[in-house]
Amino acid sequence: MLTIDTHAHVFSPDEKTFPPRENPSRPPAGSGSLGRLLDRVERHEVHGVTLVQVSGFYGFDNRYLCAAAEANPHWTAGICTLDPADERSPELLKSYARNANVRGMRSVPAGGKRLDHPGVRALWKTAADEGLVVNVLGGYELEEQIEALLAAFPDLPVALDHCLGLRSGGTNERTLAALGRLARRRNLHAKLSFIANGAAGCPDGFPCGGFWETVLEVIDIFGAERCCWGSHFPTEKYARRLTYGQHLEIYRSRLPLSAEARRRILGETARRLWFPEMDARPPA
Repeated sequence: MLTIDTHAHVFSPDEKTFPPRENPSRPPAGSGSLGRLLDRVERHEVHGVTLVQVSGFYGFDNRYLCAAAEANPHWTAGICTLDPADERSPELLKSYARNANVRGMRSVPAGGKRLDHPGVRALWKTAADEGLVVNVLGGYELEEQIEALLAAFPDLPVALDHCLGLRSGGTNERTLAALGRLARRRNLHAKLSFIANGAAGCPDGFPCGGFWETVLEVIDIFGAERCCWGSHFPTEKYARRLTYGQHLEIYRSRLPLSAEARRRILGETARRLWFPEMDARPPA
């Protein structure tokens, strides 16, 4: 079955060539390297990965993200993050799309506050012009602003990173309600990368079983054709209750999904969005 991981962060061991931001958020030593990701991809027969710019480590400096994606076009696609308050960002996005195997952009609020902002809209327009996918990172509080942007760009494919931050013990009732309203926009997709945020286990001891019903609710809201799996690699930092293999196994065999839903969630939705030319052969 075609399998595509739609959410991985990678970190270069060469911090002289690719320096981190001030006070970076570090993964455990060695856990976030591209080589370690490739090991997981090969071991678990994953066919492709979207590499998402790790802003907590590199900020808006996308040089390593672009270098990694450009060097591995047969199995990766880059998702950059740009500063919407910087007027140079749309041209940078255009250059990354044309020259660095970047096929998407993670959209963040301008100045950390406003998502529906002229600078954000300029980036969304560039993404639409270049045939890219926009990822949105934020919580349910951004619902109205996300809705306004989806209405303004109805043909632009958009994916919600971590589904507005669903987590055990969080504001899930409000978040699920917001997801239900936003899902009426057919250009919106859901990344099912948040399952490790569920604390309780299943009776057989498998991790995070207490959150599986929430995942199924999201799939019901969007339909499997608009849902995609993401590991949140390195799991040692971002999904610590699960190994990479366990994260994937939940979607491959543990969740009570139809064969068609499983096929869409594991690979077909992601292929349509980021890898339209990919076949079902694992990376060489």
